[in-house]
Amino acid sequence: MRAIVVEELGGPEVLRVREVAEPEPGPGEVAVQVAWAGVNFVEIKMRGSGYLASAPPFTPGLEVSGTVKAVGAGVTGLAVGQRVTALTLVGGYAETAVVSAALTFPVPEGVGLRLAATLPTVLPTAHALVHEVGRLRAGEAVLVQSAAGGVGTVVGQIAKRAGAGAVYAVVSRPDKVDYVRRQGYDEVFVGDGWADQARKATAGRGVDLLLDPVGGRTWHQGLELLSPFGRAVSFGNASGEQPWTSGFDTLAPGGYGVYGFSLYGLAETAPDALRRLADRALWLAADGTVELPISHELPLHEAAQAHRLIESRTTTGKLVLRVGGQR
Repeated sequence: MRAIVVEELGGPEVLRVREVAEPEPGPGEVAVQVAWAGVNFVEIKMRGSGYLASAPPFTPGLEVSGTVKAVGAGVTGLAVGQRVTALTLVGGYAETAVVSAALTFPVPEGVGLRLAATLPTVLPTAHALVHEVGRLRAGEAVLVQSAAGGVGTVVGQIAKRAGAGAVYAVVSRPDKVDYVRRQGYDEVFVGDGWADQARKATAGRGVDLLLDPVGGRTWHQGLELLSPFGRAVSFGNASGEQPWTSGFDTLAPGGYGVYGFSLYGLAETAPDALRRLADRALWLAADGTVELPISHELPLHEAAQAHRLIESRTTTGKLVLRVGGQR
């Protein structure tokens, strides 16, 4: 079968198509005939530093959609031929992916496989940021960093549905403003001056919930915008800066709460909790509560170009790789 294989860590050019042996599912696993694979920023880190992956060679790819090709011993609730979407963690850029059955989810009726490939990382993450971790209450104000990305695209929609009083977005470029406004954000702040823009928009009050995948200086600027008893959730460190720390002296004066969330960590430590989260979240795409635009669709052999597009910071929404191509 064809797969994208990273034989050495490096830039997009290390993503090469190779013919490899087709994997077989072991106990508690399923083999998925991949139709589409989602492309995520985390895979940039995987390709460049080995994050979440073993030493090369390995096949990147965190999420796929397709049909069940085979089931391993002990698997129940999934059948050959069933339409599924799965959190693969590694191995998604391939014609067949072997996945834990616990991280394989039936595709809701009314959702096509192309869209389904974008959902396993984005919707559970967004749902958790707003509800399980962020614990948003009606009327509260939310600030979302990297709002034009996949998670940012749907977080604003979910927060609005949950009754947020105002949802603010931060984006890196002016040409992303119109896109983000279409996702339901009330105001959009652009570039390095975003913190001052946010203070002005909130008349100095700040926000109740901060959602940040950037880290570093951006994280600390966000903490300064929290209103009394506000919460901040870190769900990434895209800046590559020193991981954040927040001590008593920073948090106590305002009664602030800080939290971290990693979908991949949850998948490894509490897969049953992730399955319950996914069951709640995936239906948001089926019932029309959220929409997740796909900005680019490329064939499997153009995985390197997909990574270049993400690294250019010009993309919005999600990118997908066409593997089998069923919709």
